[in-house]
Amino acid sequence: MKYKINKMPQRKKNKLKNSKKKIGLAKIATLTTKSLSSAFSIYKKNKELEKIKTIKLEKLEEKNRILKERKDLKIWEERLTKESNKIKVNEEELRSKTKELELKEQEQKLESDRLIKKDEDLIQIAKELRNKEKELKIKEEAQNRKDIDLKVREEEQKNLELKEKRRRDRALKIIKEEENKQRELEHIKIMEWEEKFDKEQKAKEHKENLREQRLRQKELDRLKSFEEKENPVESNFSSGLEKFEVDTTKEN
Repeated sequence: MKYKINKMPQRKKNKLKNSKKKIGLAKIATLTTKSLSSAFSIYKKNKELEKIKTIKLEKLEEKNRILKERKDLKIWEERLTKESNKIKVNEEELRSKTKELELKEQEQKLESDRLIKKDEDLIQIAKELRNKEKELKIKEEAQNRKDIDLKVREEEQKNLELKEKRRRDRALKIIKEEENKQRELEHIKIMEWEEKFDKEQKAKEHKENLREQRLRQKELDRLKSFEEKENPVESNFSSGLEKFEVDTTKEN
């Protein structure tokens, strides 16, 4: 940073020089008894004094200027310190914001990666679902064909079963008719056997009755002969009774 050096105004310098010249000339004019050498030495001394004063003034001005510049510099330094502190604070804030932005960017990147991964997973899932849907469609079509084939087979089986049932019904009908005929024949045979048995039984009973009648008749004859020998009247009654019993036996 450049600092300007404050110089004395030119007009003041000219006035000071003119006044000094006038004083010098007046002194020279009044020095009538002095020699030119002493006057010159005095003039020279005065010149030196003027130079010294001028130098002192310049140094004082320089000092004041330096003090002022130092003050200004201090003010500037304070300003710069404040600005530097502000800059540091701003830099800290900027670094903090930069860090936050970096964290946010990392989070956004992670979130973006997660979303990309999720999209990829969803795409994969959708692809797998489409493949599964295709497989299910193929399986459904195959199942539909199987169902149609099964339905056709069931219809064929049903028709076969119906035909078989009709055949069995006809066969059962024939068997039942045969069984009925057989039962009728067996019934007829049983009836014939029963009738034959009854006839045989009746014949046996008749034979047995005849045998019993013969036995009784023999017994009666024997009793009759015995009674006739014992009592002739009772013999007649016995013969009538015997005749009655024989007639009753015949009716039975």
